[in-house]
Amino acid sequence: MSCVFCAIVAGEAPAIRIHEDDDYLAILDIRPFTRGHTLVIPKAHTVDLTDTPPRTVAGMAALGQRIAKAARASGLHADGNNIAVNDGKAAFQSVFHIHLHVVPRRDGDKLSFAKGMLLRRDPDREETARLLREALAQLDAAEKD
Repeated sequence: MSCVFCAIVAGEAPAIRIHEDDDYLAILDIRPFTRGHTLVIPKAHTVDLTDTPPRTVAGMAALGQRIAKAARASGLHADGNNIAVNDGKAAFQSVFHIHLHVVPRRDGDKLSFAKGMLLRRDPDREETARLLREALAQLDAAEKD
């Protein structure tokens, strides 16, 4: 099996499972940013946001929210959480089976996802907005066909 997450779902690869139901699996990340860093994985394989059904993304978010609440209520003593989907290689996706990261945070933990980022400005926000509105309209039209 070439997808490590599919192998984990199938029980063919090891993982520390913290939740499992018919549709999703939540496991501890093997390279955690913080203690309790959890991955929410749909059992059905899709690659990224472009080929994942909206209901699957919504289910990942709902389970991620529950895990975030658990991180706050547990002995992890999280003060907050980062929630992220790395969508595609350009966005640092390294396992090409969609998944949601839930990263418990504590005040003063010094983890910085945006360290070194520069303040950026879009030189033509109106044009950017026009391009996105046009693409959304095309997607809406395609869904109606």
